Amino acid sequence: MEKHLIDRRVEQMAAEGVEFMPGVEVGVTLAVAALLAEFDAVVLSGGAELPRDLELPPHDFSGIHFAMDFLTQQNKRVAGDDEARAAPDGAISAKGKHVVVIGGGDTGSDCIGTSNRQGALSVTQLEIMPQPPVRENKAMTWPDWPLKLRTSSSQAEGCERDFAVLTKAAVGENGRLTALECVRVEWVAGADGRMRMTEVEGSSFELKADLVLLAMGFLGPRPEVLLEQAGVELDPRGNVKADTVSYRSTTPKIFSCGDMRRGQSLVVWAIREGRQCAAAVDEFLMGETLLPR
Repeated sequence: MEKHLIDRRVEQMAAEGVEFMPGVEVGVTLAVAALLAEFDAVVLSGGAELPRDLELPPHDFSGIHFAMDFLTQQNKRVAGDDEARAAPDGAISAKGKHVVVIGGGDTGSDCIGTSNRQGALSVTQLEIMPQPPVRENKAMTWPDWPLKLRTSSSQAEGCERDFAVLTKAAVGENGRLTALECVRVEWVAGADGRMRMTEVEGSSFELKADLVLLAMGFLGPRPEVLLEQAGVELDPRGNVKADTVSYRSTTPKIFSCGDMRRGQSLVVWAIREGRQCAAAVDEFLMGETLLPR
């Protein structure tokens, strides 16, 4: 989304009475107890920020990063921030490198476009699922939508795409990543109907890589600090436990909605849960509500 649209919405909400406090990490710079002492209700809606990691044998090679660490730096540069603010822990750059993006979703596409703009020598995107068939001219309804091969604008700009590939190990020398050891896989339906992955014998290969960006989705909210201080109970998937009627957590005065409650999902779900949670908080505070659900 264009940042000027976000700025416009922030200005509108500020004019309506919302107070924004940027640069505050609740649990670190501001304790949850301090919030509960000052406010009658607190809503946890911080999203699902815990990225899925790549399980590899132990190694000491630099060059493997989570996609959001890479993309956030570039967003700040584009916004005009200097390098000290954009990358305080060191720049992650694709310039002059062979880049491998692991993960076939929108975040992976963002990594491809950014890597090309930074001057990568090559960009390869790996996806562990098999390649969907090309059905460009067939109208498809939702049940079949995941079975259609789609090409994003970033992918169209230039990258190699490879499907049904599992990364097995990092390869390098002198602490520097030089390649990934990979193997091809196939998906077979079991007796219970569930798909299971098996490695294809004799299909191992090495892929040149100086920079690897992990865009494999998110597991749920970060459990440390904020949720620990809030003392909320988590569901079996690691999300804040709360229903979709009251949106109350197991800690008094604390509510939760969006990805932090349901896990990584679509923005339309975040909008719906945000509105319903607002109505639930209003009813909690006032005894009734006229807000739409």
